[in-house]
Amino acid sequence: MEWIDICVNLTHDSFKGDHDAIMDRAVEAGVRWLMVTGSDEKESRRSLELADRHPDRLRATLGVHPHHASQWRDQTAYVFADEARHPLVAAMGEMGLDYYRNHSTPTAQRLAFEAQLELAADLQKPVFLHEREASHDFGAILARYRDRLPAAVVHCFTSDAAALDRYLEMDCHIGVTGWVCDERRGQELQQLVPRIPEDRLLLETDAPYLLPRTLPKGLPYGRRNEPSFLPHIGEHVARLRGIETEQLAAQTTRNARNFYDLPNGG
Repeated sequence: MEWIDICVNLTHDSFKGDHDAIMDRAVEAGVRWLMVTGSDEKESRRSLELADRHPDRLRATLGVHPHHASQWRDQTAYVFADEARHPLVAAMGEMGLDYYRNHSTPTAQRLAFEAQLELAADLQKPVFLHEREASHDFGAILARYRDRLPAAVVHCFTSDAAALDRYLEMDCHIGVTGWVCDERRGQELQQLVPRIPEDRLLLETDAPYLLPRTLPKGLPYGRRNEPSFLPHIGEHVARLRGIETEQLAAQTTRNARNFYDLPNGG
């Protein structure tokens, strides 16, 4: 089985000095490609540097996470536009709205989100999106740009049925993380996972965050999530959808290859 992890925060300090081992464990687990997420200007540059060192395993995204929206400046758009010419930049993001934590004000978040959507539309790049407790504003803003974007994925989906329906109506892909393995917080997501069309489903670890609670205790890497755990999430999602794990792996891998324009084979 082959898997693709569409969100790994590989520039996180908890992964420092451990990149090769993490990628090797991912390959051993069948996780062929890792999408390295950019969360601000600095981390986006680091994501691209990592992808440049490992072009046969990694691709990068460029974006400013809503937590860091207050850092957005006009110059950032010029920086990203230049860096996006690199062939290993697979998408723009992580971008969006997060009213759960509000590390940046909602106004700053909306401004940064719209600016990044405009840039992605101009560059004709897919967008990697974040939404938490902001589905109304998020949907309204995205709807104004969706027709100009080649593809969009709402990553780490944790919202409700109405939001899912709206995102699917806008022809978005839906990213599912280990949140679905959480017996406390993930019950609604577990019920919604079977409703995601097979050609719109993508899988992700969001490592080092969101370690699946159904993994055995006493892991050698502590509570740090890793891309090698993606098949565990896939097994859980396959059970919820009533299909074999092999079938789910094939579906989600095909979706990710198409979404990110990844090469076949290898």
